[in-house]
Amino acid sequence: MLLRKLKGTMRRSKKIEKNRDNSIMFTGIIKEIGIIRSVLNMNGVIEITVGSSLVNSDSIVDDSIAVNGICLTVTKKNAASFTVQAVRETVLRSNIKSFAENMKVNLEPALRPNDRLGGHIVQGHIDGTGEVLKVIPQSIGKEFLIRTEKETLRYIVNKGSVCIDGISLTVADVRGNEFRAAVIPHTENNTTAKDWRAGTIVNIETDIIGRYIEKFISPVKTDITIEKLSELGY
Repeated sequence: MLLRKLKGTMRRSKKIEKNRDNSIMFTGIIKEIGIIRSVLNMNGVIEITVGSSLVNSDSIVDDSIAVNGICLTVTKKNAASFTVQAVRETVLRSNIKSFAENMKVNLEPALRPNDRLGGHIVQGHIDGTGEVLKVIPQSIGKEFLIRTEKETLRYIVNKGSVCIDGISLTVADVRGNEFRAAVIPHTENNTTAKDWRAGTIVNIETDIIGRYIEKFISPVKTDITIEKLSELGY
């Protein structure tokens, strides 16, 4: 009995440790385009099965995989696909609500300690969605004009980084409640960006560094007043 308990404890510890290792962050460098095989609504929890070869072959149950930029946990898998689940909050904030069978999605496994940081720091926590308004051809590559909420746009800066449907991109311009993101041909050809059109709804994750800076420089709120200090004898 004691031996079984010890083995169970060791398995749980290994599972927790593995989750920590595999949920460090992502980089916005897409490894593969997956194909959605099925989408099931189970009492508000959305279960998505994704067909994949490269990412799936190197993953195990409990691993974290970014699906269109959304950090999701593998709940089961087989040789040809893996299954993840999304809760209500994730569904409301992202474009998961538009996921359908045979839809293409960007895939990136969580960063490992020995991997290169090829893009920028991405958490897989979607801030909101945006709508592609226009596709603008450039001499090299394309720019996408995207409209989003002001709260999301607040953390998007010109020449900064933004993650769109899991892709690390450079911001070309910000005006009003719209911004332009530049995509080079290699990135377009190896991601779902090649299918973006006017009206496409995309996931947006802003650069976390901006949020940290805002917090650090924001005034600290306190209940201390001159009157209270006076009452305390200061």
